[in-house]
Amino acid sequence: MTSPGRQGKRRLRLLLALLLGSSVAAAFLRMAAPGMAQARKGDPAKGKAHYQALCAACHGTTGRGDGPAAAALDPKPRNHADGATMNKLSDEHLVTVIKNGGAAVGKSPLMPPWRDSLSDTQVRDVIAYLRALAVPHFKEK
Repeated sequence: MTSPGRQGKRRLRLLLALLLGSSVAAAFLRMAAPGMAQARKGDPAKGKAHYQALCAACHGTTGRGDGPAAAALDPKPRNHADGATMNKLSDEHLVTVIKNGGAAVGKSPLMPPWRDSLSDTQVRDVIAYLRALAVPHFKEK
């Protein structure tokens, strides 16, 4: 059996260990947060590579809807450089379009779903690239 003085010291050491541990964890999260946000938001440079491989044939290399296949398409592909339109679209909407195709949001069924070709991280990368294409540039709220 421990004395009341010893129990108090144990509790104090435990409390100090918890406080120290939570301080270390908080410091780690503050340092890691920018990188974690980037991972969640996506990498536009990586997104550009995916965009050029999967989207540019219709949307064009600069995203203006003027790719080599666009002439044969009706309706025409969306102009991703048009910030007045693109900046109104949420990331969730863009995820749905990219993963499930145009028909999933009432747009052209000619826009294919890329869910089997792109991981969730790659979809976020493409969205980051789309946000970089828009003029005026996208401003997060």
